[in-house]
Amino acid sequence: MAIWNQLRQSAQGMQEQLTAKKNDLKSGAFRDASMAMCALVAAADGTIDAEERRRVAGLITTNDALSNFAADDLRAKFDGYANKLSADFDFGKVAVIQEIGKVKKKPNEARAVIQIGIIIGGADGNFDDDEKKVVREACFALGIAPAEFDL
Repeated sequence: MAIWNQLRQSAQGMQEQLTAKKNDLKSGAFRDASMAMCALVAAADGTIDAEERRRVAGLITTNDALSNFAADDLRAKFDGYANKLSADFDFGKVAVIQEIGKVKKKPNEARAVIQIGIIIGGADGNFDDDEKKVVREACFALGIAPAEFDL
């Protein structure tokens, strides 16, 4: 139970940070990288089923830090990346990581994308090893040390 409480507190703190910075997170590159990250975390085990898609899509459209963007646009972007990952996980992962890497030159956006990945990964109470692995890979693509996020 202690690990779950720690994860929940960490995710809550990250969500509060993101909400505080949401006025700075308005670029299309941030939107796209965030949705790519959400799809990557949802498909971290190599598959993404319909229920997982619905759950993540629900989290995306209700996340205050993403409220600068139309819910339909977020959902369309997420679905596009999820479809790439579902069709061919390894090939799709390369494309999705490239999309995430597009915010590398904007450190605030890059860190926010990683935080979103952690929040999505931990939303079910279990930030598993596959999810941590893909978030670490995204950190490397963004030039961020995974240790900064205890990964």
